[in-house]
Amino acid sequence: MAKPNAPSSTKLIAKNRKARYEYEILETFEAGIVLVGSEVKSLRDGRCNLGDSYAEVSKGEVYLRNLHISPYAQATQFQPAEMRPRKLLMHKREIRRLIGKTKERGLTLVPLSIYFKRGVAKCELALARGKKIHDKRASDADRDAKRKIQQAARGGVRKSRGGDDG
Repeated sequence: MAKPNAPSSTKLIAKNRKARYEYEILETFEAGIVLVGSEVKSLRDGRCNLGDSYAEVSKGEVYLRNLHISPYAQATQFQPAEMRPRKLLMHKREIRRLIGKTKERGLTLVPLSIYFKRGVAKCELALARGKKIHDKRASDADRDAKRKIQQAARGGVRKSRGGDDG
């Protein structure tokens, strides 16, 4: 039973908004991240960039590449490299399944978000397929149509309050 005044169990650190636009998301996974030294403090400060990051499977392990975690300013001695590959913690059967899926043509592992869940840093990974330009245009059109429907439902177009009601 959660305490009523307890903070939320998940705290979002960084979100890769570009990934949902660039890729068609087929399946999502949750993985822990192996961090060293002051990287945890930097993440708590929100000093993380998922911009061009991706995950890859090598030698039976999953690594997150191109994840930028800025150095923690108050750390004194040990400063890990900002762009080093970081190991992701997943079950063996999930990794085996990912190996098979990523060998299919056009599938890649993309990080969608990084967050703290009960004090532990986690990464939401997606098995994704790159979208073609016409797919992106269709996504834009769908998003615009949904936005117009929402505006109409809220009464987005308002009539003027002139005295000519008739």
